[in-house]
Amino acid sequence: MHLARQTITKILPVLIVACGLQHAVFAQENSPYSRYGLGDIVPKANIVSRGMGGIAAGYSDYQSVNFINPASYSNLKTTIFEFAVETDTRTLKSLSPAARYTSTNTIISYIQLGFPIKLKNANKKGIFWAMNMGLRPVSKINYKISYKEKLSGLDSVKKIFEGAGGINQAYIGTSVSIKKFSFGVNGGYMFGNKDYSSQLSFISDSVQYARSNNQTKSNFGGLFLNGGVQYEFILRNKKNKRESVLRLGAYGNLKQSLSANRDVVAETVFFDPNGEKFRIDSVYAKNTNGTVIYPASLGVGATYQTMNWLFGLDFENTQWQDYRFFGQSESVQRSWKVRVGTEYFPLKENTPYKKYFNFVRYRFGFYYGPDYVKLTNSLPEYGLSFGGAFPLKLRKGYYETQNSILNAAIEFGSRGDSKTNFRENTLRFSFGFSLSDLWFGRAKYQ
Repeated sequence: MHLARQTITKILPVLIVACGLQHAVFAQENSPYSRYGLGDIVPKANIVSRGMGGIAAGYSDYQSVNFINPASYSNLKTTIFEFAVETDTRTLKSLSPAARYTSTNTIISYIQLGFPIKLKNANKKGIFWAMNMGLRPVSKINYKISYKEKLSGLDSVKKIFEGAGGINQAYIGTSVSIKKFSFGVNGGYMFGNKDYSSQLSFISDSVQYARSNNQTKSNFGGLFLNGGVQYEFILRNKKNKRESVLRLGAYGNLKQSLSANRDVVAETVFFDPNGEKFRIDSVYAKNTNGTVIYPASLGVGATYQTMNWLFGLDFENTQWQDYRFFGQSESVQRSWKVRVGTEYFPLKENTPYKKYFNFVRYRFGFYYGPDYVKLTNSLPEYGLSFGGAFPLKLRKGYYETQNSILNAAIEFGSRGDSKTNFRENTLRFSFGFSLSDLWFGRAKYQ
């Protein structure tokens, strides 16, 4: 536990800074679908898994931290610090009226620290223990939509709809493996806010009208818990005497309730020629308490791994129809995703270090399923991804303990089709650094 306290002391200031940075960068995006539910769901997996379509249930790697299935933590051999960012370009096309809008958004994907806890006697019996802690965004809300229309027999009217916010998780997790079986849990605090407003103003050449504004500001938070399990089968090939691994996994969480409060204001405002705002009349409802129901989710999957190849398949289901915001349902539905991914590692025995690209891991993936937002029709969502793991330093000796890897992924996703008024295409570039070393070790001399 002394090691855990040292680790928390090192990483806590970084997490606090990261939380502030995430709040700051959310305001760059503009997605009208983020109006519903808890906003646009941020890709859940780490950069490694994103390059393979987001597979996570059966994935475990000693060089990266798979926080979606905490059962994988016990596979860590060294302390790993991970930091990732992503930049996406969204192109929104409207059929009626015909329009096209493009925005670019950059956020911190996650920041985390995973480390094994050495127990010599237990390790000899095939029992391993590890922990992880971090911070990541779960969803983001940011949109601004304005349009004008001509009212019959009256002046034109301008409407503006705006929203901002999102939800984040600060978590700590642990995992224990007993021979081929491992289980783990993540727990922590989930927190966020939603700020919605709608404005209406009449446009007239002769009369200056007051403007109406209706705004709802909500804050919510609460403890959360999720868990996962994995089991691996070692398969031996008698001909070439090589081993392969079949790993089955599952992860999920139960329906959870978050405490919430909100302020609601309906006001009439007037702007002078200098743009200064004056409130004419208003009605308030402050500090109304309520709850936000976060839905249950379950994911299952498997990976098959040889020395040079990895293949994975996941299925995830989330009961978004149970989502409630202050007791009210919204335009959301049960959602599911099928994810398929593969990784190729060309390294052979006795490969010389000068052949750098033989030490690179190449990844490809695909996912498909309906989005959790449902308007008139369901929104089909699919995506393709490519990625790679690029060593920043090749380990050339047994006593070299540092290992630095740049994980990168490119994802192309689409939401909506010809049956929906809006179609949104996303091109996302993600980069993550995985920095590992043997921490807290005591030097020995012989």
